[in-house]
Amino acid sequence: MKTIFGPINSRRFGSSLGIDLSPALKQCNFDCLYCELAPSATTDKQRDVVEVSTIIAELKEHLHDKIDVITITANGEPTLYPHLDELIDEINKIKNDTQTLILTNSATLVDEKVFNSLLKLDQVKLSLDGVSESVFKRIDRPHAGIEIKDIVQKVIEFSNTFKGKLFIEILFVHGLNDTQDEIKKLNDVLLNLKVARVDLGTIDRPPAYPVSGLSYKELHDASLLFDASLPIHIVSRIHAEPNNTHYDDEEILNTLDKRPLTMDDINLLFDEESKKRLQSLISDAKIVTKKVGNLEFLILHENEKRKRSK
Repeated sequence: MKTIFGPINSRRFGSSLGIDLSPALKQCNFDCLYCELAPSATTDKQRDVVEVSTIIAELKEHLHDKIDVITITANGEPTLYPHLDELIDEINKIKNDTQTLILTNSATLVDEKVFNSLLKLDQVKLSLDGVSESVFKRIDRPHAGIEIKDIVQKVIEFSNTFKGKLFIEILFVHGLNDTQDEIKKLNDVLLNLKVARVDLGTIDRPPAYPVSGLSYKELHDASLLFDASLPIHIVSRIHAEPNNTHYDDEEILNTLDKRPLTMDDINLLFDEESKKRLQSLISDAKIVTKKVGNLEFLILHENEKRKRSK
């Protein structure tokens, strides 16, 4: 079965060529409520393993200079792949200027070998859906022995060691991790991290279990509960209906002071008159754009140096 897929045009990461380290079946140490794959028993190791030579041979066939990022993923958790360190070394030999990225649920950072292997990548996206034990276990349904306190400790350590671009993704499930209490706990952890961006998402594909996601407005409201210094970005737009809200100049500035927004966010939140006011503020240099990865955020000029970034 083929391990290479794409390229896919990702808003967040550019033209992405994917590597699926578990193409034949789901192999994961989580059984998340929101997973787009069917429910399955968790595992702490891969039992169906693709050879590194096979992956590299396929990658060489598809890799070209128009690819922005080689994305390591899996039907399940890619860091369970037993030859991950060797694979990353081989990819680094042939990638040239293309960036490397892995999408991981963070749990195996407690393994020193995995921790050190991920340091060799250009970009890492870590998932962190909840930091209280009860919420974590209800949403992510981890393999026996996995504790969120251990993961959080290693995520903090990794963020302060990693030299590349680090992204955190929080996927909200209605009624579970979207409470003010859990968001405050997430916020307290995020303030200890050095990250390029924090992506807030929700369920936008049929989930493995009968749970529901948040609307765009609910995600936006949740984003306002995080500290203004955090580089928060709202990802999911599956339920994104335009609000067409009126903002005067002061309200626009106050909104962007609290939370930098992309033009996609603006188009969903602002009415036409407010968009014109925004353009005037940009012309007056009161608002500037700041690029984070492949995304451009609107930010107050006076805050440009204040906002956290890695």
